[in-house]
Order: sequence, then structure tokens, then C-alpha cells
Amino acid sequence: MKINYLKINNFGKLNNKEINFDNINLIYGKNEAGKTTLLKFITGMFYGVSKNKNGNDISDYDKYSPWNNEEFSGKINYELDNNEKYEVFRDFSKKNPKIYNNNLEDISKQFSIDKNKQNQFFYEQTKIEESVFCNTTVVEQNKTVLDLNNQNNLVQKIANILSSGDDNISYKKIIDKLNKKIIEEVGTDRTKERPLNIINDEIEELKNKINLLENSGENKNKLIEEIKNKNDEIALMEQELDIYKETKEKKNNERIDLEKIKINENIKKEYEEKIHKIKNINLKEFNNVEEKHENNKKISKLEIVLIPLLISLNIIVHIINIKDIIKIGIGIATILLFIFSEYIIRKKIRTKNNKIKNEKNNQINIENIKLQNEINLLEENIEKTDKEICNLSNKLQQNKTVQINYLKDKYMDILNGEEINTIYNKDLKEIENEIRILENKLNNDKIAINSLYIEESNLNERMEEYSEFEERLEFLYTEKENLEKLNKTYELIKECLESAYYKMKNNITPKFTKELSNIVENISNNKYKNIKFKADEGLIVELENGEYINANRLSIGTIDQLYLSLRLSAMGNISQENMPIILDETFAYYDNERLENILKYLCENYKNNQIIIFTCNNREKDIFDKLSIKYNLINI
Repeated sequence: MKINYLKINNFGKLNNKEINFDNINLIYGKNEAGKTTLLKFITGMFYGVSKNKNGNDISDYDKYSPWNNEEFSGKINYELDNNEKYEVFRDFSKKNPKIYNNNLEDISKQFSIDKNKQNQFFYEQTKIEESVFCNTTVVEQNKTVLDLNNQNNLVQKIANILSSGDDNISYKKIIDKLNKKIIEEVGTDRTKERPLNIINDEIEELKNKINLLENSGENKNKLIEEIKNKNDEIALMEQELDIYKETKEKKNNERIDLEKIKINENIKKEYEEKIHKIKNINLKEFNNVEEKHENNKKISKLEIVLIPLLISLNIIVHIINIKDIIKIGIGIATILLFIFSEYIIRKKIRTKNNKIKNEKNNQINIENIKLQNEINLLEENIEKTDKEICNLSNKLQQNKTVQINYLKDKYMDILNGEEINTIYNKDLKEIENEIRILENKLNNDKIAINSLYIEESNLNERMEEYSEFEERLEFLYTEKENLEKLNKTYELIKECLESAYYKMKNNITPKFTKELSNIVENISNNKYKNIKFKADEGLIVELENGEYINANRLSIGTIDQLYLSLRLSAMGNISQENMPIILDETFAYYDNERLENILKYLCENYKNNQIIIFTCNNREKDIFDKLSIKYNLINI
């Protein structure tokens, strides 16, 4: 890959600047002239400028935005190893750039877009992420310029690359951090007061509480069943009460007809009593007349008996005293005269009595006719009353049948027909009594169910706590599962890291160290030929006399050489493209001999790589001129 051309409209302190590149480029500028800004522009054109601070005081976007609100944009033209050329225009204030091919056709949509990393055109072309690009292709200012006190840091970076592939990542430190995270974020059986320990303790505590409350749960189920049964009973009783009340209402409606029947029955009874009374009065009158007649007959017979008796007595008197025959005659005459007179009188009396009797009989007959007529009238009224009673009874029976059928249809799900018949056939007092009994029982049941509801409410309060415990327990099990998953994740990461570490140690690291040894040997004039990496000791360097020493005992300049050599050896493994070698003030600790060796080595061994060197002095220029190496000088 090769960068051909840059156009900077506005980016940090750079504006209205155009730069053409060649194979070897020397970008010269004094300190603070904008060399690092230019390097950020190149990286920004490929990957965009982040608005995140990433631990810094200010984001790159804010840092390089124009102060005068001018257009924050630029363009880059580059060529891949397959000779395909691309031109990218980017307005940094917008999310995605515009990508053109060699025919200036907009091909931006041919590449995927990541909402966080924007258009992925450069990654898809080179398979290099921004972090890898900055850690291999680009060696920024101060990456290797370290004082003696920080010498070990640089050695550690070299060891990190050899063990993990990234100079900022130490395999050992990662494993230590992962173990620490496992303890801090998860915990183990041997730890205390760690998340897993706290959760396990709370789970045990909640399980004990739930066991105590389980009996309450069983009681609640029984109580719910009891309440349900009681409610069903109340509902049934209320329906039965409705039947009785409705029956009472129907019976009250029948009362009018019953009263009419009763009135007619009383009227009929009065008629019958009148008839009976009339008949009794007629018989009595007849008996009185007969009595009087018999009395008259008795008197006449007495007289008839007395006359012969008096005659006999008179005869006896005269027999006893003949002288008194005259007296006897006179007595007989007197008696006969008396008898005659009595006869005449009796005859008149009989005649008068017969007349009176006839008159009385006539009167009785008239009265009897009147009474008979009255009896007949009363009997007619009785017949009419019977008909009225019959009609009312039929009507009542029909209404009763209708009402019973209505109640059967309405309450057939509660009572059968026979039970409804039995209820309806009860008299009103019985029904009212049943209503009172049902109402009392219903009130008692409602009081009882209220007590059950109160008991249920108390149980619910306890069961709410039970539910809360169960929810909390479920949450804790989920949290425990998450912690166990997290622990498995950490363990898996450790396994993957360990696998990657041993793979790198056994396959990649030897390759790196061999290539590193070759590079160091060339740039150090064969002073250091053999470099090894050991996990327990770090980077080991073989001296000219064959002695192996730890790299941190070397000079800063030598360590710089090792670091740069390692970065150069890594470049061939990051992409199929021959990426540019971009060096920003990289040779601060190089003496002139070492600088000449490294520049000569770069130009001879990396001919397929574009070289871009940022510098603030003329040493690189002088060496290029001395070695007659063609280069492109760019002044900032």
C-alpha cells in the first residue's frame, strides 16, 4: 500500500495544505510545527476522528477541530498493492466519508458501516484495525523516547509483544488481573464477603425463611378453598333466598284472589246460615199452633168426663136421701143445664178456634211462602257464590301454575321442580319464616366469611413476604448463575489466553525473535546476534562474547533498536498489504552510526514498503544524501 496525495482543508493547525508522497518521504519541521497533527490526519482519514476522550482531558475531535469554525475536512489518495487506486474525502463533522475508485465513482455503499466505527472501507481493504495500525505501522513520537528510569518499561513492552502480540498487553499481568477480577467480581469457596459468598449466604438465609413460611402457604390454600366453598354456599343461599322472596311476592299477589275466595265463602256461609235460620223459624211456628189446638181438645174431653161424674154423684146423693130427690132432680137439671151451656160455649169456642186456626194457617202459609222465596233466593246466591269461588280458584290455580313454571325456568340450575313445588305450596307464614331463617344464616355466613377474609389478609401479608423472598431467591439464583457464567467466561478467557500464549510462544515468538535477531544484528553491526524471550526472565540478549544478559541491562539506544526491530518484524504478519512504515521522531536516542545503519537497513530490506519519517533535525536528510538514497523532502 502507498499513500500518494493529501489535501488538508482544515485539521488542527494545518489548513489549505497539499502534500504529494513518494516511496521514501522525509517530513521535516520544527517542534510544534504540526508533524504529529499531520500523522493524526492520515490516521483520521482512514479511521475517522473519535469524539470520545478515552481517558484524556479532551477528545481528538475537539483537539483538532478548527477554532474559526472553518470546514473540518480533507482528502487522501492511496494505492493498494494490486494497483487499485482510491480517493477518500472526509468531512470530520459528519459520520461517514465518501470513497471513490480510480474512475471517481462513489463506491461508499460497497463497504459495511459500523455505527460505532463508521464506514469500514480501510479495514476491509487491509484487514488492519486502528489499534493495530497505530501499534505496528505507526511508531509515534515518545513511544521510544524514554529516560533511564523508564528503561524497564520499554523492555516490558518488547516482552509484551513477544508474549501477547501487543506492546501494551502483558500476558502475566492479564492473568493476574483476571485472577484478581475473579476474586473481586465473583469470589471462590475460600473467599469471604465477595459477591458469590454474599449471594450464597443470602440464598441459605432465604431458603430457611421460605421453609418457615411454607406452612403458611399450605394454610392459605386451605383457607382459599374454604372461602371458595363458603362463597359458593352464600351464593347458593342468596339464590335460594331470592326464590323464597320471589315466591313470597307471588304469594302476596295471590292474596287478593284468596281474599276474594274467602269473602265469597263467608258470604256463602252467611247464606247457608240464613237458610237454616229461616227453616228453623217456620217449624217452630207450626209447632206452636198445634200445641194450642191440643190444649183445647183436652179441655173438652175433661168436661165430657166431668159431666157423667157429676151425674153419678148426684144420683148417689139422692139415693142416700130420698127426700132430696127433688134436690137430685134440680141437681141433675143444673148439671144438664151446665152441660148444655158448656156445650154451647165450647162449640162457639171451637168455631172461633177453627177460624183462628184457619187464619193462622193462612198466615203461616203466607210466611212460609215468603221464607221459601227467600230461601230460594239465598240458594241462588249460594250457587252464584260457588261459581265465583270456582272461577277464582281456577284462576288462582292457573296463576300458580304459571308462577311455578316461571320459577322452575329461572331457578332450574339451583332446585329441581319438586323442590320448587314444595316451596310454593307452603303458606305465606312458612315462607316468611324460611326467609327469616335464610337471612339469619346468610348474615352469619357473611360474618364468618369476613372473618375468613381478615384471616386471608393476614396470611397474604405473610405470603407477600414469602413471594418477595421467592422473587429475591430467584433473583439471587439468576445473579449466582450470572456470576458463575462470568467466572466461566474469565476461566475461558484464561484458557484462550493460555492457548494463545503457548501458541505464540511455540510458533510466533520464535519467528519474531529470529527475525528480530536478524534485524538487530544488521543495525548493530553484528554486536547483538541472538535474542531470546523467556517467560520467567523476559528478553535475553546474547553479547559478542557469547554471554546472555537481560535486555534491561542494555543502553536506551540499544533497547530502542530492539523495540523498533520488533515492530518491523511484526509488520509482515499483520496484513497481506505491504503497509507504510511511519516513524514519528523515532530516532531520538540513536547515535549517527546506529541511525545510518537503521536507515540503510530500512531502505534495503523494505523496498516494498513506503517509508514516511517525521523529524525535527537534519540527521536523516544528511544520511540519505550521504548514501545517495532518493527521498521526497516535505517541509511543514
